[in-house]
Amino acid sequence: MTSERICVGAIAGAFGVHGEVRLKSFCAEPADIASYAPLTSEDGSRAFTVTLTRPVTGGLGARVSGVGTREEAEALKGVTLWAPRSALPSLPDDEFYHADLIGLQVVDTGGAPLGRVRAIYDHGAGDILEVVGGQQVLMLPFTRAVVPTVDLVAGRVVADPPGDGE
Repeated sequence: MTSERICVGAIAGAFGVHGEVRLKSFCAEPADIASYAPLTSEDGSRAFTVTLTRPVTGGLGARVSGVGTREEAEALKGVTLWAPRSALPSLPDDEFYHADLIGLQVVDTGGAPLGRVRAIYDHGAGDILEVVGGQQVLMLPFTRAVVPTVDLVAGRVVADPPGDGE
């Protein structure tokens, strides 16, 4: 939980011919991304202000500082946008930023290690934790039943993976 920046979105490409970008927001309320400025690239080499222009298929249309042409907008395709943690709202006790979960140790309810959280996916039916331990990859539904405990201070997650017959 030491990351001082959180990935809040990505530029998905150009939109239109006047330098707008198609923006994919990773925020619970997609339009909130514009309020977390300054946004930076992952390596911190570029800073952006974002002005939302309209909803578009698969995201939001936006103007990004320093971008005036379609070619400049297209060149930013794939750039992830990062906000300072201090700009983001505090979360209730049972909600977590994905960045805080990545890398946490995962143990079963008996304390046996299962691996570490490598990624979190959301394909529409709820979050899934990808846990990697040795040659084993577990995909665990991120529900209270399967993941009863997330202890950010201790850096671990307690999981009760469903058995083969469940």
